[in-house]
Amino acid sequence: MLIIATFIVIFALLASGLLLLFYREAMIKRISEVINPAPKQRSLIETIQQTGTSLGGMVEHFEQVMPKSQAEVSVAQQRMVRAGFRDEQATKVLYGAKFLLPVALLAVAFLTGLVAKSPIIAIAIALGLGYLIPDFYLGHKITKRQRAIHKGLADVLDMLVICIEAGLSLDQATTRTAEELKKAQPELSDELGVVVLEQRAGRPRAEAWKRMADRTGVDSVRNLVSMLVQSEQLGTSVAKTMRVHGDTLRTQRVQQVEEEAAKTSVKLVFPLVFFIFPSLFVVLLGPAVLIMIDSYHDLIK
Repeated sequence: MLIIATFIVIFALLASGLLLLFYREAMIKRISEVINPAPKQRSLIETIQQTGTSLGGMVEHFEQVMPKSQAEVSVAQQRMVRAGFRDEQATKVLYGAKFLLPVALLAVAFLTGLVAKSPIIAIAIALGLGYLIPDFYLGHKITKRQRAIHKGLADVLDMLVICIEAGLSLDQATTRTAEELKKAQPELSDELGVVVLEQRAGRPRAEAWKRMADRTGVDSVRNLVSMLVQSEQLGTSVAKTMRVHGDTLRTQRVQQVEEEAAKTSVKLVFPLVFFIFPSLFVVLLGPAVLIMIDSYHDLIK
């Protein structure tokens, strides 16, 4: 108990020191606001935003402790963009979380007494999980976002075809689609909005669409971009190209569903063999085995 109490006191002192170090400016600002109150109070949204910014700044300080190369940072930035985090501080928050989570798990292991029972295993598990959990979470976000993009691409292509056939250019159709499908397809609308902004900034259309394919990392988007570039170079109809690609995506989706349905019979073999068949054998053969055992005992007697 004395060791746990000492650890809690040391942890509290370190936490207080870190809070004083990283929240010094915020504390000074709050003190000045108390001394000289402003006529208008801040709203709840502004308070939440300021708190999030302060926490992000604290995590960014810990990011400097993590050893990393430039190539690793580039890969992490690409993964953050594919997960939908485009803020320039997102990578720093990722590395800061990789430092803070192992420390937090170590503190939990000390407080629960797991370190006293098996110190090497508890410390190794705490450090390993704390370092890998941010990567697992980021991978989950990337996979979820890529699935949403692949699933909603056919609907976006239909909207683009309708706008182009109504007389809009491809750039105007992209802008209109990004505005109309914000609620139905937020991931693709976000990516199309970035394409529109890059084109307004002076980037060529083909390069802007290629950058979208690189940001998403989805094969169907890459195929669409290749078809659009070829259509622009050869002078063919963009609307017809998009309609054909949309029909291809829907056909592929139906084929994937049929493939998954065909795999069901094979996947059912394992639960049948390991769970259902043993229960049936016990129910069907159990009474016969008991009768045979009783008959054997009678013969022996």
